[in-house]
Amino acid sequence: MTDRITRLNTTQSDFDSALAQLLAWDDSVDHQVNESVRHILHEVKTRGDAAVLEFTAKFDRLDVGSMAELEMDKSRLQAALDRIPQDQREGLEKAAERIRDYHERQNQQSWQYQDEDGTVLGQKVTPLDRAGLYVPGGKAAYPSSVLMNAIPAKVAGVSEVIMVVPTPDGVVNDMVLAAAAIAGVDRVFTIGGAQAVAALAYGTDTVPSVDKIVGPGNIFVATAKREVFGVVGIDMIAGPSEILVICDGKTDPDWIAMDLFSQAEHDEQAQSILVSPDADFLDAVEASINNLLPTMEREEIIRTSMLGRGALIQVADLKEAAEVSNRIAPEHLELSVEDPQAMLDDIRHAGAIFMGRHTAEALGDYCAGPNHVLPTSGTARFSSPLGVYDFQKRSSLIGFTAQGADRMGRVASVLARGEGLTAHARSAEYRINE
Repeated sequence: MTDRITRLNTTQSDFDSALAQLLAWDDSVDHQVNESVRHILHEVKTRGDAAVLEFTAKFDRLDVGSMAELEMDKSRLQAALDRIPQDQREGLEKAAERIRDYHERQNQQSWQYQDEDGTVLGQKVTPLDRAGLYVPGGKAAYPSSVLMNAIPAKVAGVSEVIMVVPTPDGVVNDMVLAAAAIAGVDRVFTIGGAQAVAALAYGTDTVPSVDKIVGPGNIFVATAKREVFGVVGIDMIAGPSEILVICDGKTDPDWIAMDLFSQAEHDEQAQSILVSPDADFLDAVEASINNLLPTMEREEIIRTSMLGRGALIQVADLKEAAEVSNRIAPEHLELSVEDPQAMLDDIRHAGAIFMGRHTAEALGDYCAGPNHVLPTSGTARFSSPLGVYDFQKRSSLIGFTAQGADRMGRVASVLARGEGLTAHARSAEYRINE
């Protein structure tokens, strides 16, 4: 690269403002996109299948006579699984096995206890009835996303997982369908865009409405998910992919350069940051970046991402590296250090933490086991990876005995009258034994 990647040092007087500028990302929705999405949502909500067919013909160039032609029979999923190369099938099955094993450990159970009055208190954990899974189609095919979204839903006990995947010009990706077969997806519709989100949110005569919509998509899909939130649940509004690597200077610079590339190649807005106390190592990694970049298939995307949003940051020590990382709250955090376990207590905000020199973030994207759907744009400060808990809801259980109703009714009476809510107070007082 003739231009240089941004270099920052925590000792520089304008470090805070320079870092803030580096992290700034405009997530405001384009006005025209917003208007277009709202129009599509309204049309599907009011006209159902007919609108979905029209938009599918317009945007995916698929002109079919009925919605039935856009639903894919389960036998086609199995046929795709049987048709893909054996190494791909084994890869998908091994990844699915690890993802399922990891997420089964997240499964929450209902619980109850009794207090001294015999009052029953607890929580009832119930899976969602139906979840919708959006999967990008055409050239951008992500079978790993099918596994990461559908398997936790199934582990949670969701009865029906509905997958929507656009097939522009009728192009179908066999690996995506094979992943759906392995993950246990129940129904598949070959529709996409905002119209697919609308169909899942509002329901049509053919597409059932769901309780929650998960899965990645383009700006139209993301905007549609934002608009229908409240009618249905959504997983998150994801920003560009991010990686932050903390390195003590003792990992092979080529490894670190390629780890940075692994996120930069997603798109031009992706962000790759290296933090190290070793200035010579930062120089070595920059040299590796320049040497390796011409060998990359997505060279121009990586170049734009690295020059526009990448950075090499020098810190005083690993303690300060953790402080910088916590401020950024990255989606992916690699601790490429001698003793990553020792750093964990200092790390407060990260979507996923990759521990040790041999733990490439790419393993987490596909087959490590934990979910690759992670909070971006600093939202790891308050958000978590997608998991089984996203497909379950919790109901409080409260069951008072006569004795408990008498004792706590007196408390409720005082508090309700203090708030001026007389009916609340009298409702509790009816159960008090005078």
